[in-house]
Amino acid sequence: MPNSPVAPASVREVVESGLCIGCGLCEALAPERWVMRMTDQGRLRPAPVSDEGPDADASILAACPGAVAEAVPRGEKNDDVWGSYTHMGEAWAGDPDIRFRAATGGVLTALGVHLLRAGKAAFILHCAADPERPMRSRWTISETPGQVVARAGSRYGPSDTLAGLEAALARNAPFAIIAKPCDAGAVRARAKADPRLDRLLVAVLVMVCGGASDLGKSLAVLEALGVDEDEVTLFRYRGHGNPGPTRIETRDGRVFEKTYAEMWADEAGWRIQSRCKLCPDAIGDAADIAAADIWPDANPTGEDDGFNGIITRTPEGQALMQAAVAAGDLVLGEDHGPRDYDHFQPHQLRKKQAMAARLRGLAAAGRPVYRHAGLRLDLLDSCDAEEEAGACKRAKQGRFDEEVPRK
Repeated sequence: MPNSPVAPASVREVVESGLCIGCGLCEALAPERWVMRMTDQGRLRPAPVSDEGPDADASILAACPGAVAEAVPRGEKNDDVWGSYTHMGEAWAGDPDIRFRAATGGVLTALGVHLLRAGKAAFILHCAADPERPMRSRWTISETPGQVVARAGSRYGPSDTLAGLEAALARNAPFAIIAKPCDAGAVRARAKADPRLDRLLVAVLVMVCGGASDLGKSLAVLEALGVDEDEVTLFRYRGHGNPGPTRIETRDGRVFEKTYAEMWADEAGWRIQSRCKLCPDAIGDAADIAAADIWPDANPTGEDDGFNGIITRTPEGQALMQAAVAAGDLVLGEDHGPRDYDHFQPHQLRKKQAMAARLRGLAAAGRPVYRHAGLRLDLLDSCDAEEEAGACKRAKQGRFDEEVPRK
């Protein structure tokens, strides 16, 4: 058929087509060819360090979230929308301080702390606020529970956690990753070519993701407050309550706070990156455990003690959850089912149903489309002609286009 989907043929094409999410995998696998740089649009993208070669970058493209997205069902139950799982329910950190500090109920932080305390992991690879530019995030390795807790909290904006993957593997010690769903897919795909991951990686933990904004959203907040980025000493997006305020502190002692509603009510200002609008797996199909916000209709009505939804997707994830509960590091609340999550996160349902049409629109515009399998996109296809036509129009208008940054 004409305009059949074709996967990107190079790292450059991934970026230029708007399919890059800036995960950092290319820098980890080929630092002699690629390095992550912030673009003028506030997005982390790979910049070429030396001559580019699609053949040389074949190993990157085999796992790049802009070129491939897959998941293998390993749970005891399956749902067309929410995928493979064994347990869905409410959960929160057993430690009240973690529950207060971390985003929502602190489930991912509590699991990371548990893995370190129990000696199941020597360290956690995740992202944290950049100490020198705290509005921004950078990959980091936490070796102690205290480090994990100190670095807890949502990080809205670009994050290149997988740029640290090779550094993590080089330690030759068991570790876990806390990252985005697209990062989890990349790690699973990379494991097909790197047996060290099956041997050393004990858990892949993700948040159910509403999309990664670029830095423009955060910069707009600073501009409205009359604050320059180099004045900022703290930029906490969430936490210290549920959902907790966005808090900004400056070198001269000024403090600003915005409620969750004030920060995120205007969806038009979220500055979500293109790849997120084309995301086939924002719900963590490829992870061991996914943690979710579970406010009715995705809207918190006020501050509360903090609670997450938790979805265990693999036998390893189920065992980790049970061990953390037994140790008191995690507390389980009421059980949930997939239709509850439709109510908690209705935008995820809509995105899953629209994605096949959006991808057809890209293909109709002659644009590359990532390969995908195990994510039920065809099964959930809404056959929405408006979605398809809209994606095609935006692609032809160049609204997904990006430039590869210079080193």
